[in-house]
Formats: sequence, structure tokens, C-alpha cells
Amino acid sequence: MSVVKINVLTVPEERREELEQRFAARAGLVEGEDGFEWFELLRPVEGTDQYLVYTRWRSEEDFQKWFAGSMREAHQGGGQRPAAAGATLWSFDVVQQAAPRRD
Repeated sequence: MSVVKINVLTVPEERREELEQRFAARAGLVEGEDGFEWFELLRPVEGTDQYLVYTRWRSEEDFQKWFAGSMREAHQGGGQRPAAAGATLWSFDVVQQAAPRRD
């Protein structure tokens, strides 16, 4: 069963562009990971300062392997301070899904 991980990032308005540029610079890195299925960076449009980083994985084990290895390596070093002021990780099991219609 697939799992979804949503990282909720609290990002001050003055750091939003920086956050988006950092994600753009790392585009493609997670796609090659074993068990990776989907990624989206969601920008808030009103009423919140929280970005959502949506990833979908084949299993919890695949996510944990990435989290303990490649993700940590990608986020270490560089001397950059975090663009987000805080983060919370939400976890979900995929219970039902629908594919887009192909007419």
C-alpha cells in the first residue's frame, strides 16, 4: 500500500522565493529513489504561510530508507540556513485513488 508524506513548512513571506528556488535547484533528485512515486511542492495562496511538500512512496520502508540516507545527505552542508521557520511531517496511507479520465 502506498504512503503519502506531507511536510508542512512554515515559511515567512520574505523567504518564499528562496524556498522555491532551492526546490527547483534539487529538481529530479528524489525521482530516482527506490519506491518513490510522486512529488509536489504546493504554494499557499491565501490565509497561511505554510507550504506543503507532498511525496508519495510505494511503502513506509521505502520512505524511511530515503529519509535516513539520501534525504539527509541532500539537506546537510552548504552552510545555508533553512528557508522554513518550522516543519511538521504528516503521514497517510493511501486508501483509495482515482486516475484521470483519458478521452
